[in-house]
Amino acid sequence: MASLKVALLGVALAMLSACAAQTPANSPAPSLSTQQRFAGRPGVTVLAADAIAAPVRGQTLYVPVYAEIFDADQNRTFQLTVTLSLRNTDRDQPIAITSLDYYNSGGDRVVAYLDQPIQLGPLASTEVVIDSRMDRSANRSDVAGGVGANFIVQWQSAAAVSDPVVEAVMISSASQQGMSFVSPARVVDELPPE
Repeated sequence: MASLKVALLGVALAMLSACAAQTPANSPAPSLSTQQRFAGRPGVTVLAADAIAAPVRGQTLYVPVYAEIFDADQNRTFQLTVTLSLRNTDRDQPIAITSLDYYNSGGDRVVAYLDQPIQLGPLASTEVVIDSRMDRSANRSDVAGGVGANFIVQWQSAAAVSDPVVEAVMISSASQQGMSFVSPARVVDELPPE
């Protein structure tokens, strides 16, 4: 009889803990400052907005990402985790990332990752991760990203540099089914020299 009471008490506690307040899976990540996101990462320096030298070179990049893709039909989607990788390929000069914004399928900005610029040292890299749990929803118009999500990245440098490599890696291994693929950035605008 005592073991039955213990078992029932355990079930009741489990049910109560399941009722605890939880963040909805489609809620955007909490807002973090650039300092909170990037300070302390190797090769990355958070810059003051007025600390950027006059640009000699720069670009605006569009990076298509897929927070979810269709599986079998339009009513069923497969959730993906997105890693946006930003890599300075120059061996001698740093580059500054001045804007890093995540947009959903409707073209609405979901997250602005920078409130001040960051600098990537020579051959340094950094990343931003969009967890697939951030994008789950039965109604795709309410998700953070969706099948047409993208990043807009702006970078510049105070010296001639090689182009950075900016690409997104999408991955998922749900339900014993794994997939991964890469989506490279596309140049949408060249920063003209001043």
